[in-house]
Amino acid sequence: MRARFGIFGIAVCAVLALSACGNVFGGDKKDPKLLNIRSASRSPDEFTVLPTKPLQMPDDLMTLPEPTPGGDNITDPTPEADAVAALGGNPAALKRTGIAAGNSGLVSYASRYGVTSDVRAQLAAEDLEYRRKHDGRLLERVFKVNVYFKAYKPMSLDKYATLEFWRRAGVRASSTRRQARPAGDGVCYHCRSTGAGSRGSARDALRVAAGSVLAS
Repeated sequence: MRARFGIFGIAVCAVLALSACGNVFGGDKKDPKLLNIRSASRSPDEFTVLPTKPLQMPDDLMTLPEPTPGGDNITDPTPEADAVAALGGNPAALKRTGIAAGNSGLVSYASRYGVTSDVRAQLAAEDLEYRRKHDGRLLERVFKVNVYFKAYKPMSLDKYATLEFWRRAGVRASSTRRQARPAGDGVCYHCRSTGAGSRGSARDALRVAAGSVLAS
């Protein structure tokens, strides 16, 4: 009897192990998830709840539009459109499928050397293959460790190195690298760069700032 339960337990463990291997490895059919975001709180996520808009009584029941099954409803939540409207944008721009009239010149200039029609599908396929090759180690996949930034680090741009590169090439760049203030030094960075406030005097700093504004 015990041997039978032992065999049954081993079979169950084998099935679970195989299913786990399928989820961890997955082969060529697996879509790797490099960015694993988890909440440390056990409370519910309030951002996943989208309240519907209040119902409104139309002025005339005889002039209602035709129903559109599967379409939008006036009471459906529209968080993206609401955010665009709150920031002063045009929510109708979210539903545009073509190129806006104001961007036609920019698009024409950018595509003057030709356009690949299936560039989105091509990039998606290449990115999928790249994520499969940089899906992390075995234990990182098992415990769902976030490996997104490590995988895409070779593609990241060092802004300071790029700035120095173009400066050496003779291209004007108005931005400068901000230096860290030494510990215990009361002189601000602006005062140090302009020569004012050798002792951290706020009056000298204001005088230099006012002079620079009047000179401009």
